[in-house]
Amino acid sequence: MNVLTALFFALLKICFLPLTSGTVVMDFNHIERCKDSLYMGTPPRGIIESRLKKICQRYADKPRFVTLYDPLKRIPVYSAYTFKKTEGDRRVDYPWMYEPQLAEIDGNGNMLPFPTGYLHMKFEDSQAVLDDYSDVVLYERGHLNPDQHQSTPHDRAATYTLTNVVPEIREFNIGPWREYEERIRVRLNNFCRGTAYIVTGVTTRGNMIRRNNQDRVAIPEDIWSAYCCTEYDRNAPHDVRIRFPSYAAMAKNAKEGNSVHEMSVQELEILLKNSMDVDQNLQIFYDNCISPSPLPLYLQHTI
Repeated sequence: MNVLTALFFALLKICFLPLTSGTVVMDFNHIERCKDSLYMGTPPRGIIESRLKKICQRYADKPRFVTLYDPLKRIPVYSAYTFKKTEGDRRVDYPWMYEPQLAEIDGNGNMLPFPTGYLHMKFEDSQAVLDDYSDVVLYERGHLNPDQHQSTPHDRAATYTLTNVVPEIREFNIGPWREYEERIRVRLNNFCRGTAYIVTGVTTRGNMIRRNNQDRVAIPEDIWSAYCCTEYDRNAPHDVRIRFPSYAAMAKNAKEGNSVHEMSVQELEILLKNSMDVDQNLQIFYDNCISPSPLPLYLQHTI
């Protein structure tokens, strides 16, 4: 087989990935349409990524969102996705999945449902598994890309991978953070006229869920989120308009003192510089999500 023939078959293999898939990539631009989950196709800048894994979360042969994953802490650093207009109804029943490629470089790229029987230890080495959450009373599996921010069954199903969840205190998950996710859903549904890009992530302080006397899954100290929507309703009420084109929030992952504080994206970045492994160039959205024009459409021609 000559080089051209080998290249042809390699390309075929990439093009015809199996139906349900999630792929670990060198760069989010590596897989077609993977970068579509990121504003201007650009991931957050300034995060120190030496040991982190980039996951293009593919499902039903289509990239759905992206995740920057820490295989040592066994949680995502962030998930980035596009918001889909939705009524916000909760899921029916989707299986939890894991990412084989975190353990096997030569894996076929499939994001797979957890098997009912034994799961090979090498998968447990690189990511969280269902057993890590099974005997934990205080914590729930908290989505970074929540299913109520997605609309189609496939987009929603793809959020049910453990590479997209972190341990959240139950009272926080079902209380302040769920209320915040709903508030953002309504705001973007009603006032974002184009595509809304969301990045949701965590900070950690070294606390871990333990299983069999081993540190297994990092427990976030804070949960943070930011959105960018440059095409929005410029006739929206003032208290809404000041939260466009971008805004952010942060909250303690705690039983008490867990109120969600909304703020500018720049304010969030300042806080994250003191609580994440990032450099001083941290920028969540390319060019700070600068809106193309601050004027209403009917005034733009007068410039």
